[in-house]
Amino acid sequence: MLLGIALLISAGLLVFVAAPLLTPEGAGEGTLPVDVTPQVDLKRRRLVLYENIQDLDFEYKAGKLSLEDYQGLRVDYTAEAAQLMANSQDLEATSAEEAFIERGVAARRARRNAPPVPNYKCTKCGFENPLPVKFCGDCGARISAKS
Repeated sequence: MLLGIALLISAGLLVFVAAPLLTPEGAGEGTLPVDVTPQVDLKRRRLVLYENIQDLDFEYKAGKLSLEDYQGLRVDYTAEAAQLMANSQDLEATSAEEAFIERGVAARRARRNAPPVPNYKCTKCGFENPLPVKFCGDCGARISAKS
């Protein structure tokens, strides 16, 4: 009985370990977690670089790096962080432009599909009342809504 349970656990463990090795190579390729966007990826990479710069400063102060190595690595890390920041700003500008265009298209569609707005222009003085009113806001004459 004990031997049977041990064999069953061993077989289960063997399947658990071997299953990832037997799956096709491209099975998980092309899928990203839901929260990974280009903007989030750039921010994550930038934060990693900032941590690397802090570690570099610490190692230099501890005497593990020479001045030339420290300056070279710090310049490289800083340049890479600046490039990531520029890419992030370009991505934000592009997404802001796309959002502006989408809002404009949506507004045009809404205007095209909207019912006609009644005209609340006063026939006596010509004042265009911005709201549906019964009397003119300028001269006080009675207004009849016309489409």
